[in-house]
Amino acid sequence: MELPDFMSYSGKFSPKGFVEKISRIAKRAGSKLVYAALLLYYTLQSKSVSVKDKAFIIGALGYLISPLDAVPDAIPIVGLGDDLAVLLFVTKKMWGQISEEAKMKAQEKLSTWFDEDEMKEIEEIFPPEELEARKAAEAKKAEEGTTEEKKAE
Repeated sequence: MELPDFMSYSGKFSPKGFVEKISRIAKRAGSKLVYAALLLYYTLQSKSVSVKDKAFIIGALGYLISPLDAVPDAIPIVGLGDDLAVLLFVTKKMWGQISEEAKMKAQEKLSTWFDEDEMKEIEEIFPPEELEARKAAEAKKAEEGTTEEKKAE
């Protein structure tokens, strides 16, 4: 599946629009989509995230907010599938920058819409082995950066 050009939707994002949309579609969208959206929303508020990455997040959240995207949200069952794909793609790309605080805030907000069983579904967003592989890759990349800096000195 090829992702749509979600960056062209960055002008559709607003904090108020996001809160209204996510509140309206939460149950229909499911805990995975809502959790990914909330992770990105709270990460967007972090001062440690670069402007470039914030633009990336705004594009994804703007895509979610827009009722007219690759697959219109009004189409039953499949209408939010493209939104979920975009949100998961960006969440995976941003995973190393998503703080524990953002995860806690997202889970706290999620618990206002979903019960315990539905909350368990968010654990399926990224399989544990994928998360471990990502962490290892990020650590290796950080280590290589440190090594390159030492060589430059």
